[in-house]
Order: sequence, then structure tokens, then C-alpha cells
Amino acid sequence: MSKCKEITDSQFESEVVQSDKLVLVDFWAPWCGPCRAIAPILNDLAKEREETVKVVKINVDENQQIAAQLRIQSIPTVYAFWQGKPMDGFQGALPASELKKFVEKVAAAAGDGGLAEALEAAEGMLAEGAVADAMETFAAIFGEDPASAAAYGGIIRCQLALGDLDQAQALAEDAPAALAGAKEIEAARAQIELARQAANAGPEAELQAAVDADPANNQARFDLALALHAAGKVDAAVDELLELFRRDREWNDGAARAQLFTIFEALKPQDPIVLKGRRRLSSMIFA
Repeated sequence: MSKCKEITDSQFESEVVQSDKLVLVDFWAPWCGPCRAIAPILNDLAKEREETVKVVKINVDENQQIAAQLRIQSIPTVYAFWQGKPMDGFQGALPASELKKFVEKVAAAAGDGGLAEALEAAEGMLAEGAVADAMETFAAIFGEDPASAAAYGGIIRCQLALGDLDQAQALAEDAPAALAGAKEIEAARAQIELARQAANAGPEAELQAAVDADPANNQARFDLALALHAAGKVDAAVDELLELFRRDREWNDGAARAQLFTIFEALKPQDPIVLKGRRRLSSMIFA
């Protein structure tokens, strides 16, 4: 997966000016608190839009030439470069929502053909249950931009919404090599796995009773987590898996941890369930 790349003044020409992508250049320094605040947001952006946007960082303490040319007076300063020229920028640590709006604005100005807006519309259709319309829109976007993992992943998720697990699986397995490792495709694969588990999930009430009767029954607790997830009770499923991990992290070759990661991968990175679950898991691992 892509992430913000550290570059030097000497690499600016090859990494920014000659890039065929829209490039966000983050001018920062290690001592700068707001720089550290914005760093994870930029990292997330680098991963989410890796097909069309590149994010690089320049430490102004060690590389002052480009910063001087652009008259950088405070940090963090982020410039958007397109076709080798600065097109827009901002200073300070913007919140994630504002930074996303900035990227969408410069991406549109750079000429993505409105594909970002079309993707947003397709996601809205899928969320509202208009699966056929969403499928058609995702397919049209992918036809226009075969490098769009978001569009290809959307097609897979539409098949899932239609209940066609086999077709969703086939699409995931046949993903173009350049997209196979993208987070959107990994998320779709995780959703397929969870959907197959849901089809075989046991009765929630009976499993809950088994766990209540014997809290050390690890298999019953694991099966309960599957049943809860199948019923849409994702937060409760994560709670049971975390409890299982706390009790015996090595049970069944680390099945609780593996299942947690499958659930996290199927959700959006900033989903509150993911954020809370990862924090709790980390606190157990490093306690």
C-alpha cells in the first residue's frame, strides 16, 4: 500500500515535477506539533487515492532549497502540484474533512473527468439499496479508468449485495494484477469471507447460553461472535473476539485475532468500530 514518501530537494524533479499524477507535497519538520497531527491524515489519503494522487514529504530542516523557492514561511504547508506546477496549497493542520475537500477540489481541477464524484454517487446508490444502478455506475467508472480499485471493489460489493457470493469471489480472484493488493479489493475479499461465515453461523441465543454457562468455552464464544456478526451486531462480535483474545490469544492458531482483522479489513479504516477495536487489541498485545 502506498504511504507518504520522504524525499529530498534533489529528488523533487523526478518525484514531483515529472510525476504523471497529482502530487501533494507536505513541507514539515520533526519538531512541529501540527505537522505530526496532519501526518496520519496524509498517510490515509495516500492509501485511499493511490491510483491518482501521490503524497510526498519534505523535511525543511534538512532540505531548504525548494521551501525557499516556494517561500514557505510556516509549517505544515501542503502544496498540490499538477504537471510539474503548483496549483493550490494551504498552511496549518486542517481536519480530515477539510483536507479531503481540498484534495477533491484539486483533483477535479487536475481533470479526473468527474470520476471522484461518480464514485461518490455510486457509493450512495449502493448504500441506499439501488444495487443495479450502483453496479452500472461502478462498471462505467472502471471502463473509463481501469486503474480504479475503488470502482472494481464496488462491482464486487454489488455482487455481494445481490447475494451472489460465487460471482463476487470470482471477481476478487480475477482482479487485475495491478489492483489485487489494493485496500478496496482486500476489503471486498474480507466481506466475502464474512458473508460465507454468515451463511453457516449458528443460532445466536443457543451460543450465548453456552458462553454464559461456561465462559471458558472458547469455541462457543468464537461461534457466538460469528453469529453476532451475521446478525449485523458488529460491535458485539468484536467485543466477544477481544474477550476471547484476552483469555487465550493463541487459541486455535490465533483465530480470534485473525477474525478481528477480517472484520476490520471489511470496514472503512476510520469506522469507529475499527478505531476502538484496534486500540483495545493493541493495548492487550503490548500490555
